[in-house]
Parts: sequence; C-alpha cells; structure tokens
Amino acid sequence: MPGSTSNSEMLYRELGSTGERVSAIGLGGYHIGLKHVDEELGIRIVRTAIDRGITFMDNSWDYNGGVSEICMGKALRDGYRDKVFLMTKIDGRSKVEATRQIDESLQRLQVECIDLVQHHEILRFEDPHRVFDEEGANAALIEARQAGKLRYIGFTGHKDPSIHLHMLQVAAEQGFKFDAVQMPLNVMDAHYRSFTKLVVPELVKQNIGILGMKSMANGILLRSNTVTPIECLHYVLNLPTSVVITGIDSMEILDQAFAAVQSFQPMNEQQVNSLLAKTSEAGKRGEYEPFKTSSIFDSTAQNPDWLGKEPQRLQQLMPA
Repeated sequence: MPGSTSNSEMLYRELGSTGERVSAIGLGGYHIGLKHVDEELGIRIVRTAIDRGITFMDNSWDYNGGVSEICMGKALRDGYRDKVFLMTKIDGRSKVEATRQIDESLQRLQVECIDLVQHHEILRFEDPHRVFDEEGANAALIEARQAGKLRYIGFTGHKDPSIHLHMLQVAAEQGFKFDAVQMPLNVMDAHYRSFTKLVVPELVKQNIGILGMKSMANGILLRSNTVTPIECLHYVLNLPTSVVITGIDSMEILDQAFAAVQSFQPMNEQQVNSLLAKTSEAGKRGEYEPFKTSSIFDSTAQNPDWLGKEPQRLQQLMPA
C-alpha cells in the first residue's frame, strides 16, 4: 500500500508523488445528488464522513446537472473545506469549454481552489489528442493551476485500459506527467480488459496516484451473487490504490465503507486468487462491467456538446 497510516476508523495513503496524504476511502459525489437523496441527507452524509475521517471528496461538473457539486459546496461550508482534499472532473476537450466548466465547478463548490481537477471520461482514442492540442483542455487546466484555481491534474476513464495507456503516452510526448489517474478496479476487472493488470503497474512505475472506482459498479457486481460488498472493498483496498472511491447514498452505506476499512487486512496472493476464482466465470465476458461493454455509462457520448469544438485548424481540413 502507498505509505499507509491510520486513525481509529480510517486508513490514509500517499497520493502518488504529490506529497498529499488522503483517506483510503473517497466519498463518491455522484450519489449525493441523486433524486432519492435530498439535500439535507447529502450534506449530512458528507459531513459525517469527514467527521469520521474521510478526507477525499469526489465530484464532477456533470453529475446530476450540477446538483452534486452544489450539495457538496454547501456541505463544505462552516470550516469543512479545510478538512478535505477536493476533487472534481470536467468534460471539455477544448480549452474554451474546459475553462468554462472549471469556473462553473468553482462557483458551485463555493471554493477558490480545487485540489485535483481531472479530465473526465477519456473513452476514445482521439480524446488524448484533443486534450493535449494547443487549443485543448490541458492548456486550460495548466492556466487554471497557474492562477491558483486548482493544484493537481489527473484523468479518468472506464472503457478500456489501452486508452488509459494511450493517454499516458500522449502526455509523456508532451512532457507532461499526471498527478492522479482514476479507473474501474474491482473483483471482475481482473478477468476482462483489466485495468488492474495493464494500467496499475505503469502508474506504480511512474508514482502516479491511483484512484479506484466502480468497486461494486453501482451494485451491478453484487447481482452476480459471487461476492459481498465488504469483499469488493477489501479487494480494491488491497491494490496499490491511493483512494477507493465509493458511492454513498445513505448512512448505512457510509457505515459499510468504514466497516470495510476497519476489518481490512492486507491479503496474500492465495487469498486474492481465492477471491478472484469466485468471480472468474461471471467476469470473463464483462457482462457485470457494462461501463466497458456498452455506452450506457458514457455521459459524454449522450452529451457530445460538453466536449466543445474540435480545434480550428482541424475543422478547416473538412471539405466545404
């Protein structure tokens, strides 16, 4: 584990080479903006999580039409902002659109600076080229960092490990190193287009912070009837993750996350293999990881305008 320490309820780990120490469990921002979670409950979940030791807050510009960021912004009032490492994501591929989304996120979250902003949903092989174009989104993030609007830069994606590796390669060609990378890590992933096998070793090698998501895939993995929620969280905590981001839409699910941390013990190879054996049949075709095998999780595919315009010089290549 990356430099683990703990208090009575939570583990803390280093975030890559940033020097930051963050909670091993991160609170997923999507769920606090769902319709069945009213604002009062959302704020209570966030503040209780922080009071008990969770410091990593996940969010995104597009979650629930901005409701998730607005709720978190309200929850982080009254001194709570200073207790957390705040992350959000933007969808813009163009510099213009990314700049607009960063400023909207800052306004909704009611903060002057976001600790980590990530390029969201790097799902297509063209995305890295758009992000790193001179008119692309990474230029906007670098300018925002220079202006003190954000501190660290990362990217996320849930489709294919080869696209993550391509993003890292394109970044390296530009002389840029990410501070964090987010991806699906779960007990099914090892059996199908595995981020664990292909991307995690490269991030460890480069000392980039590893953010795991979809440990239960919004409960879809549990429908396989092969593993328990605690086993799902233990598996990802056992990987060299800095943070395991998990969706929390009730106080009971919050308690479950803390129970997983408190009962976690590093697993040996035999224990890991035993757990993966339980999921091998269910996981081999990706049917319980529909974010890899369908477009239903691809919000930027459903809302292509969020990406912004292609670079002007490329538009000029099109026939009149």
